[in-house]
Amino acid sequence: MDLSELDSYRENNRLEAKKAQGRDGRGELPRSVWETVSAFANTAGGVILLGVGERKDHTLFAEGLERADKVLDDFWNAALSKDKLSTRFMCDADASIEEVDGKRIVVIRVPWVDRRLRPVFINDDLFGGTFRRTHTGDHLCEREEVLSMLRDSATSSQDADIAGDAKIEQLDRDTIGRYRRRFDSFNEGHVWSSLSDTDFLCAVGAAADDGSGTVRPTYAGLLMFGEDRWITRELPHYLLDYRQETGDNERWEDRVVSFTGDWTGNVFDFYFRVYNKMKQALKVPFRLEGVDRIDDTPAHKALREALANCLTNANYFERRGVVCLWREDGFVIVNPGDFRMPIEEARKPGSSDPRNETLLKMFAMVEVGERAGSGMDKIYAGWEWAGYGEPTYEVGYGPDRTTLVLPLRESGVGQVDRGAVGEAESLSDNEREAIRIAAASGRVTTRAVVQATGLSRQASATLLRRLSDRGILKWHGKSANDPHQYYSL
Repeated sequence: MDLSELDSYRENNRLEAKKAQGRDGRGELPRSVWETVSAFANTAGGVILLGVGERKDHTLFAEGLERADKVLDDFWNAALSKDKLSTRFMCDADASIEEVDGKRIVVIRVPWVDRRLRPVFINDDLFGGTFRRTHTGDHLCEREEVLSMLRDSATSSQDADIAGDAKIEQLDRDTIGRYRRRFDSFNEGHVWSSLSDTDFLCAVGAAADDGSGTVRPTYAGLLMFGEDRWITRELPHYLLDYRQETGDNERWEDRVVSFTGDWTGNVFDFYFRVYNKMKQALKVPFRLEGVDRIDDTPAHKALREALANCLTNANYFERRGVVCLWREDGFVIVNPGDFRMPIEEARKPGSSDPRNETLLKMFAMVEVGERAGSGMDKIYAGWEWAGYGEPTYEVGYGPDRTTLVLPLRESGVGQVDRGAVGEAESLSDNEREAIRIAAASGRVTTRAVVQATGLSRQASATLLRRLSDRGILKWHGKSANDPHQYYSL
């Protein structure tokens, strides 16, 4: 963040301001700072400002600390003590004294902490000292959240273990047959094609010897080939739910849910059922290859990647399950579990840290999903190719949820970047966020920018006017004071 524009920021899920004045008003490290350090470390990182106050309109200003050096020393003395933080993850550059408007403040930049070091807790208290950050502030994690982070911290894939008391007979033979036929079509002459079903399942990671000479399903095998009634015995919160909500009069026009009993309810069958329904919403330009019409576009590939990512990164131990929605304005794809790396890192080609590595491998063997990385670059590129609004990811906590929105509105985001805007570097991150909101929702308001960026209302209004003056956004309203005014692309 640019501290020279401090008065344009507000506290949000990545920014916390504390006066830190102490009883004598000269500066003291507040005890609550450690809860915020833990909360930021266990979510997406953030910035803590000490010696900064908040006005009535919630904008920030520098109050300053007379004893800034002592406050910083006290912070490092505690931060490097095992009695305060459960692990050392900060370096010298992460905390410093900076000057704003002639006043000294302490700036603590809490980085994203690798999942292998989580949960980060304080006061040597795992269940009483682990915090997470939400829009409402720091909250003490429930036991279930802590256990979820502990599972994610393991070096091995969650789905590679034997699935409790599950038996090999509980895997659906018809699903296995469908998978094997697809495997053979994409892996002609593969040595595994001649194996028995049991040996084949062991080869792909769907089953393993439990140590007593008995072959039983792994969690990946149970999820991929099991039936809902058997899956939920080992994973009680397991749920797959698809709904088409494009009508005006009904709650949904179409629904596929895993527990109905009229189909297997497993991950493999769910993927193909849902993809074949959702792909109908995608536009298909007329294109011939020889005499054959080609109806598979980069947008179709992006949708397949998004569904595969959702299913292979879901935390099936978590509550609320996988939900896929087809709405008039776009697709909403939600899975339990947060991102295991920063979203910016995950967007780079080849970057991947799947929660269910065995499921990912099994899907990749039948040409579903990206083999070498997260595939997020393919999702963004495919949606841009189709001219839709840019996809957006949002992570929520308690319980952990990752939401991907794939807008179906045609937008000028791609054209904006290449046309009126010129070089991409000419836009700030906050301006890009305003354009993304306009692309995804069809409109953007001052309030929406405030909520998305943490800027003050005045700064947000100025930002939108600036984009309008540049011809990037169009203003809609009766007057400058119209409470219903908005901007669009």
